[in-house]
Amino acid sequence: MKTGHNIAMGLRAAYLSMHRQTNFRLAPFGMTADQFVLLALLSEQDGITQQQLAYRASSDPNTIRAMLVLLENCRLVQRRRHPTDGRALIITLTRKGRKIYTKLSAAIKPLQNRLSSPFQAKEIRTLVSLLGRVSDAMSKQDSHNNQRQLKKHNHRKG
Repeated sequence: MKTGHNIAMGLRAAYLSMHRQTNFRLAPFGMTADQFVLLALLSEQDGITQQQLAYRASSDPNTIRAMLVLLENCRLVQRRRHPTDGRALIITLTRKGRKIYTKLSAAIKPLQNRLSSPFQAKEIRTLVSLLGRVSDAMSKQDSHNNQRQLKKHNHRKG
């Protein structure tokens, strides 16, 4: 019977292998897999807040901010103040960002094809659904832990 440990180790091995190979394919462009994820998310929905981008990338806001600074310095993204929330930043792809995203997508297409090749279409849908369930289960635990830590912090202040 599979345990949580087996699932975690299988996910880790698959992710690290995919991440290394993606970094290898993107290195000639001076990009990383993590930066590509941000460009891909923005290509799907441009003009979202930095906070929304962090959530969709399943990453922490500080890491996202650091990557966005690099991408902005390369003129691939633009960050501007939200029109109604002065604290929030809206992130958009620049024309240059869209062009490089197209090149990067082509560079990793063979890797994506290899990733899906062991599966039939129905199996891919099932796998994506199952991974979503793993993510949801872990997110619920993260939320529970964050609430518990906030209560401890507020109790100490009081």
